[in-house]
Amino acid sequence: MKQILIVFGVIILIMVLIVGAGVSRYNQLVKLETAVDASWAQVENQLQRRGDLIPNLVNTVKGYASHEQEIFTEVANARSRLLAANTPDDQIAASQGMESALGRLLAISENYPQLKADSSFLRLQDELAGTENRIATERMRYNQSVEIWNATIQQFPTVLIANSLGKQARSFFQVAPAAQEVPNVQF
Repeated sequence: MKQILIVFGVIILIMVLIVGAGVSRYNQLVKLETAVDASWAQVENQLQRRGDLIPNLVNTVKGYASHEQEIFTEVANARSRLLAANTPDDQIAASQGMESALGRLLAISENYPQLKADSSFLRLQDELAGTENRIATERMRYNQSVEIWNATIQQFPTVLIANSLGKQARSFFQVAPAAQEVPNVQF
């Protein structure tokens, strides 16, 4: 009888340890998933800041370059796509389109010396540069969180818990193909 109680006690102890390890892994997944979501929220915050600055920048440039309607339409469409995007993947794609449109808008400003000297344009350009730096920082933090998340859900035994809970790998925020091209600056 005493041996049966010892065996039963050992079995219960092993079960408690297994359940405890499972709970610990689950809590780790919750913490990491929350970190990825929080990192993405910061990226969205900075993308929104960029989206709020763009109409002011466009209106300032419009005053000098009224015949450049195509780029204004492109920027407006890119901003609309960014605001309408619901998933991180859609937002990443829309952000890449916005970066391309902004690059073209700023390139147009090079053709208007009086615009480059306008104080409101310079202030907006500085704000936009600061925002782009913030976006880059938040993208880096998001990618770091995604890297930790993706590695964790693929490690054993966490992979068993992650699969049973339907947890999926997240997408990294990657550079737009157009950003890899060297810009052509003319004076």
